[in-house]
Amino acid sequence: MFKYITKRVVISFLTLLAILLVLFLMLELMPGSPFNDEKLTASQLALLNEKYGLNDPVIIRFFRYVLNMFKGDFGVSYVINKNKYVSTLISDPLSLSIRIGAMAMVVGSVLGLILGIAAALNHNTWVDTLCSLISIVGVSVPSYVFALILMYYIGFKLGWTPILYSAKNAGSSMILPVLALSMFPLANVSRFARSELIDVLGSDYIQLVQAKGVKQTGLILNHALRNALIPIVTIMGPLLVNLLTGSMVVEKVFGIPGIGMLMVQSIQNNDYNVVITCAFIYSAMYIFVMLIVDILYGFIDPRIRVAKEGN
Repeated sequence: MFKYITKRVVISFLTLLAILLVLFLMLELMPGSPFNDEKLTASQLALLNEKYGLNDPVIIRFFRYVLNMFKGDFGVSYVINKNKYVSTLISDPLSLSIRIGAMAMVVGSVLGLILGIAAALNHNTWVDTLCSLISIVGVSVPSYVFALILMYYIGFKLGWTPILYSAKNAGSSMILPVLALSMFPLANVSRFARSELIDVLGSDYIQLVQAKGVKQTGLILNHALRNALIPIVTIMGPLLVNLLTGSMVVEKVFGIPGIGMLMVQSIQNNDYNVVITCAFIYSAMYIFVMLIVDILYGFIDPRIRVAKEGN
């Protein structure tokens, strides 16, 4: 297992370096520059490019960025907040987006498991049909549509929660964004849990456990659910990162100053260091989550752990 984890960590590190290089090449091909002020003369532009090292070849800038990155230095912002360190600039938006995304993932996963278990235990009944309908709606309707519906009916009509995000009232301000973002993981977890549990509950060993007189609660929690968790855990990793990367529109709807809004703003202004850092963080989170998911396989199913140790 240790050998497998070490190998995956090395591969993940090399993958991140490759992603970083691609980001530098893509930004090199983008039109315009961070200094698009028409008042700047050609000599002033040249001085600015020289000051920030933008005249250097892209490969030199890449290696310089990587070396500085290991020191925790992601450069400075050219436009959004001039000369402010990017690491300082993104710390608050990143933590806010992570909090909202993590809460949405927890809410969606728990409710999705409950719906999936209810649908599997009541297979081919109205309960199964209702749970399946909720899953279909959750997958089909974009998160920002749920956001607008919740904003109108709960925030505006009923006045139960604030419509827009407020740092002074952060707790209640996050309720609607979390609910809106939780619908997609809820729907996906529900569908996978239902499908897997129906297969597991129909297996021979579950029938043997039932014959031994195990109660239904113990049967679901100790036997059926554990064997159905592997595909569910598999989708949870990408779902979590998709919540963070796909929350840009929802953040815009609720006025949340998260990393999604910051990334959009940096792209619009060609703020290279902020764009690279935000994109790199998204990539790092995705690779890290998938690595954690791989490791969790071994704890959920010992057969996978044994197979990995043999490689």
